[in-house]
Amino acid sequence: MATDVKTIVANLLSFYDFENQTIISVGAGGGQFIEYARTAYKVYAVDNDIEALNNLSVSLEKANLSDKYTLIHADFEQTNLKGDVVLFEFCLHEMKNAEAAIKRALTMAPVVLISDHLPNSEWAFIVDEDLKVANSWNAIANFNLKKCKMCDTTQYFSDYEELYQKVKGQGEEAVKRISKFVNQTCIEIPMSYGFVLI
Repeated sequence: MATDVKTIVANLLSFYDFENQTIISVGAGGGQFIEYARTAYKVYAVDNDIEALNNLSVSLEKANLSDKYTLIHADFEQTNLKGDVVLFEFCLHEMKNAEAAIKRALTMAPVVLISDHLPNSEWAFIVDEDLKVANSWNAIANFNLKKCKMCDTTQYFSDYEELYQKVKGQGEEAVKRISKFVNQTCIEIPMSYGFVLI
């Protein structure tokens, strides 16, 4: 899979200045977007997936960013961290109650920054997250939004097998939704996403 991660990070950095900030990063596991933290003071990376945190640790070592990060294996709702900003990294739609998660985040930092798929994103539909994404944006709409930015990118896959490996963990419905790509190569799936500051 090839997503233009550099462009996503560049868009994030043009949206919010992390310099000297203490960041509580929710859903940080995996480490795709770590470059945003290069000028930050500190990042508390919270994820309930230990394997994702292990992947994050490897990514941080490769990028020489390990000293900036403290990795925390926990559910976000169970943490009592304090910082300058809480960043939801493409994970708000996975929260059981997105509105409650935002309210919790506002007790931890004066600023909440949400990056997530948009409801009209073809990629969100393909991976069977379209309803969850719509619900999370409905929750976001209940807050006073200081700033927002919508962006588009494309998910690239060399063939169906690569796409299948990416999607299979999303469940049977997602696997059904990619069936139209069987036997195809050079697969491109549009992905719309947004940033919101609360």
